Amino acid sequence: MLTVGLTGGIGAGKSEVSRLLVEHGAVLIDADRIAREVVAPGTEGLAAVAEVFGDQVLAEDGSLDRPKLGSIVFADPEKLALLNSIVHPLVGARSRELENAAAEDAVVVHDVPLLAENGLAPLYDLVVVVDAGPETQLDRLVRLRGMSEEDARARMAAQATREKRLEIADIVIDNDVPLQVLRQRVREVWDDLVRRAQAPRGDAPAPPQE
Repeated sequence: MLTVGLTGGIGAGKSEVSRLLVEHGAVLIDADRIAREVVAPGTEGLAAVAEVFGDQVLAEDGSLDRPKLGSIVFADPEKLALLNSIVHPLVGARSRELENAAAEDAVVVHDVPLLAENGLAPLYDLVVVVDAGPETQLDRLVRLRGMSEEDARARMAAQATREKRLEIADIVIDNDVPLQVLRQRVREVWDDLVRRAQAPRGDAPAPPQE
């Protein structure tokens, strides 16, 4: 098994890269999806979030009001850290369960938005960073996700800097490119990951940088 940490700044296109890797055969463990699961109605995670942030972060049906919670934590680093202290241990436990269930020869890709922020790089055999310039990120968040520019900039500022993400990268996928170019780059990265997964431990080729 080869474990890969996949990360990138918000709006960099990490979700598209993870989708392409799954097409090639990767086992995807999506931290964002798991983060939603662990605070679903009726979970201990949701109860803990509501206890800390109050009923204001709950929708009328009792589910988590994500826009409301986001408006609170992304404007306050201390509150964001508090939220992460609740959710991240739950996400980590569930991620380990899913990884243990994967096949012995699998390439397991952990899609982790806050990998750099939380110092998680040592947990994986290698780290793949999807990279895009800040203006590209901002354009995608505003144009494709419908965020206000203020909200988009706040979310970008709450994450690690581009430089910090690139420092931990074993492989960089440039996503300031047309989709067809991105597809070819992901194919190259996938072929390399498969070679590494099949190589005896200690004999895996060094990952290509770009």
